[in-house]
Amino acid sequence: MDRWDCYERAVQAPRETLALLLHEHGGAPLRLGEDFAGSAALARAWVASDARRSAIAVDLDAQALARAAGVERLQALVADARNVRHAPVDVLHAGNFSLGYLHSRRELLEYLRNAAARLCEGGVFACDTFGGASAFQLGGATRAHTLPDGALLTSIWRRRAADPRTARVENVLSFRIVRDGELVARLDDAFVYCWRLWSISELSDALVECGFELPRVRASTALDEPDDAPLGDDFAVLLCARVRR
Repeated sequence: MDRWDCYERAVQAPRETLALLLHEHGGAPLRLGEDFAGSAALARAWVASDARRSAIAVDLDAQALARAAGVERLQALVADARNVRHAPVDVLHAGNFSLGYLHSRRELLEYLRNAAARLCEGGVFACDTFGGASAFQLGGATRAHTLPDGALLTSIWRRRAADPRTARVENVLSFRIVRDGELVARLDDAFVYCWRLWSISELSDALVECGFELPRVRASTALDEPDDAPLGDDFAVLLCARVRR
């Protein structure tokens, strides 16, 4: 397993995300855009879910996008999501806290304006962020995941640097794989993230400024979640918004 295999198994839940996006759209969306797509796990799940569906996955990392090569009805595009152009999509998703790569508000607004222009009428844009008591505290956590062959995959998340004055954080994700009690793989600093941590209010204001309606903030993947569901001390949320018409 390489670092993308580990990431997909330990971090992502594309089927849950897909169901949530369909729920938020509320219609019968057929075309997905996945920005900052990495290995395009969501886009691959999207096209696999229905033979009528197609997707475009955008990322600057050609090696990561290679996992989408040859997947029917999926276009992998090595490009900057801030200025990419393609046919309109019904749902546009920027997950994995990827808006944190946009370190200035100018960059954020540039991306969101382009995102609005790439949506079909009635389409939905979704992005995520995180926050809470530990967002700027150094430290971390580990999680264990059992692989199909019985091996144990452990993901190790560390907040290595943080400055609340600039909202900049450096987070690191590492992996260990143990099989039959023996360490068989160790991937230190498999992913290093240097992010600007955007707050919910900052993202909401930016979305409205770029032509979106005020976003709905989802605190979980539960489809019947109320709009005022509590966030708790530490949280990750998905913001979903339509373009104002």
